[in-house]
Amino acid sequence: MGVCWGPVVRVLVLQAAWALGGGQVRYSVPEEAKAGTVVGRLAQDLGLEAGEPEARRLRLVAQGRRASVEVSGASGALVVSSRLDREELCGKSAPCALRLEVLVERPLRVFHVELEVTDINDNAPLFPAARKNLSIAEFTTLPGSRFPLEGASDADVGANAQLSYTLSPSEHFRLDLQKTEEDGESLFLVLAQPLDRETMPVHRLVLTASDGGRPSLTGTMELAISVLDVNDNVPQFNQSVYKVQLPENTDGGTLVIRVNATDLDEGTNRNISYSLQHLFPQDGRAVFGIDGKSGEIHLRGELDFEDVGLYRLQVDAADQGNPPLSGHCKVVVEVLDVNDNAPEVWVTSLSVPVPEDAAVGTVVALLSVSDRDSGANGRVRCAVRPAAPFGLVARLAGSYSLVLREALDRERVAEYEVEVRAEDGGAPPLRASRGLRVPVSDVNDNAPAFAQAVYTVLARENNAAGAELARLWARDPDEAGNGRVSYSVAEGGGGGAVAGGGWRPASSYVSVDAESGRLWALQPLDYEEVQVLQFEVRAVDAGEPPLCGNATVQLFVVDENDNAPALLAPAGVGPEPGAAVSAASGPVSGALWAWAAWGAPAGQVVAKIRAVDADSGYNAWLRYELWEPRGKGPFRVGLYSGEVSTARALEEADGPRQRLVIVVRDHGEPARSATATLSVSLGEAAEAALAAAGSSSSSPGAGLRPAAGAEAGAAAAASTNVWLVVAICAVSSLFLLAVVLYGASRWAPRAAVLSGPGPATLVCASEVGSWSYSQRQSRSLCVADGAGKSDLMVFSPNFPAPPGPAAKETQPEPPALPDTVSGPPFPASRPCLPPHPRPSFSPWGWGGAGGSRAEPAGRAGGGCLAGA
Repeated sequence: MGVCWGPVVRVLVLQAAWALGGGQVRYSVPEEAKAGTVVGRLAQDLGLEAGEPEARRLRLVAQGRRASVEVSGASGALVVSSRLDREELCGKSAPCALRLEVLVERPLRVFHVELEVTDINDNAPLFPAARKNLSIAEFTTLPGSRFPLEGASDADVGANAQLSYTLSPSEHFRLDLQKTEEDGESLFLVLAQPLDRETMPVHRLVLTASDGGRPSLTGTMELAISVLDVNDNVPQFNQSVYKVQLPENTDGGTLVIRVNATDLDEGTNRNISYSLQHLFPQDGRAVFGIDGKSGEIHLRGELDFEDVGLYRLQVDAADQGNPPLSGHCKVVVEVLDVNDNAPEVWVTSLSVPVPEDAAVGTVVALLSVSDRDSGANGRVRCAVRPAAPFGLVARLAGSYSLVLREALDRERVAEYEVEVRAEDGGAPPLRASRGLRVPVSDVNDNAPAFAQAVYTVLARENNAAGAELARLWARDPDEAGNGRVSYSVAEGGGGGAVAGGGWRPASSYVSVDAESGRLWALQPLDYEEVQVLQFEVRAVDAGEPPLCGNATVQLFVVDENDNAPALLAPAGVGPEPGAAVSAASGPVSGALWAWAAWGAPAGQVVAKIRAVDADSGYNAWLRYELWEPRGKGPFRVGLYSGEVSTARALEEADGPRQRLVIVVRDHGEPARSATATLSVSLGEAAEAALAAAGSSSSSPGAGLRPAAGAEAGAAAAASTNVWLVVAICAVSSLFLLAVVLYGASRWAPRAAVLSGPGPATLVCASEVGSWSYSQRQSRSLCVADGAGKSDLMVFSPNFPAPPGPAAKETQPEPPALPDTVSGPPFPASRPCLPPHPRPSFSPWGWGGAGGSRAEPAGRAGGGCLAGA
């Protein structure tokens, strides 16, 4: 057929109905259009600029069947991609509209396109058979008798399917075409004149069917009419049309209807047999069957409302006359819909993974839902499970969007199994579901978090450089780089006060491994240099932007017994009362000298051994032991005071000199010690008093001086003996004065006023159950030599000193002065070591390095509390 399609296409495109409101675009294209034919400028009609169709991935999504059209990627035009056959796509349905979905991305949008495939006259009328045989009795068949014929069918629609019939010229026959709303078209061959078998036993006619197309197409069927003799009564049905309704789920073999025809003839001419013909659809001959004798019509095949909703059958009743006559009726079977089709759910687009910071309302997927049933059976309700965090939004009939209803958190749920459920309105309802896997992608929304805000670390001094002190760990629930944590010591994040008042940053002592969080020492720690380090460790993830978390580390240096006791020089002559007291000059050699008088009572203090240990706690708690002479000598040493006193009254038998070896030990493990040698010169009371007075005026000691001065003292004593006879009165006066002064200094009441850097605080055990080592500032309270001593330890608050120069501290130790030390009054506070006959240890231990440690309460006199 030489049909020029170009003008037709252009006219149809220009006449396409546009309906942009509601998101739909309509086009029209004739069937059989060539591949590549432009249906419409889709990108332009959707408002897309040049280049956007490819950039935004303009594409076509067909629903359920082949679309035969595609979108040109470059131009965005809708073109024909394959053969369009309207009869194959839509059958007899008119109009033939294809529902298409067009998707564009960035942002994701959907447009609905309705493509109407218009009919062209490409199908000629077709009769059920090429030849039709009829038998008509002569004479008995009266003019006007009607013989039904099976009409032709045309697969086209509209005017192209409007058929007209013509019969080849005949004086005996004509055609009669009847049209009714119920029965449609009925074609009859009408006898115009009686037939004469003898003249023409067989009439051969050609029945031509022409459609209404331009140009018109035709189809033909040959009619072979045999003229019979005699039997002149035809069977008659009690009604011309029978109507039946059957549900589509009717079982095979079910009786549909029973038809009945009667014949007025007698004998064999009234015996009737029935036959069945399918008028519509013509391919449904196996669906129904009829019993030739009873006229019962039974269901043989399966009914499907979605395929065929109406059957038109023709029942022929033929007698057994010669020739046989037949009567006809129609049976119209209407198929009733039942809910036998479950809904169908398709995923037309899925955008995964979804970032966990996606905004509420983000479209995750596009869905299409349909049900082949009709009426209430085809109405579908949709829901999504679980109900959160996703929801469904209806866009058009049968189209839904899966959108985000709530904020996502990948650390709580990393992936969702979403089920979209569809349920129709039938009774009982049928259901269908479609599962979607929606993973959630990670963003850096969690900062690293340490298990503790504050870490307490105990490290023994003298540890090796590079030794591991602790391991810190911070958790980041993000994944990949967002959860990869690196550690560092925060710049300016802390440090520790060092001996001498300085300040050093923590980074000079410790470092942290960036990957493992291992805290290790850069150098050996010295408790005597620094006791507490407080700094911050920072954990930073590798996200963009990076997030961080901090933890405070309090590193306490645990003291080791690495310092032996050191002997101090005898206390110097002190300044006037109220004046500042300077520290002792430092350690001296272990040889000392002292005076004692024969007849001195038991318990009289001869000298005091002063020592200091740079360690702390038990390691700095000193005890004094008399090593030589052993046994019951005339002298003894206070275990904790270091005071050398007479064990009994001294006698001349004890000799002119006693050599004492005194060992000073600490309480560390293992214990460390120092040895002092004390030479005690014995003499008459007046001689001893004069020697002591001379020593007081010529040396910084008070009855105690280095052994190098002992020989000079002996020479002075000899000179004094020469002048003693001459100046007996003066000597007696001096002796009495010395006795009075000694008694006054020995038994005078003493009051101690301490000076310190601030209020003293009680240091208790730490929360980890170990000793609390605090930065301490201890002070020495010095009183007259020879008196009993008692140390009082004062602790400062447990905080590192700020950077900068520290205040200078003194160790006031004036001999033979009133028991006062310059400085602010000591505030009332709980002492760390209460007085007790034997030293009792608090959980917080001894504070600071000092001289002699606590003595039994009740011993008269005061002691020296050396600075740390």
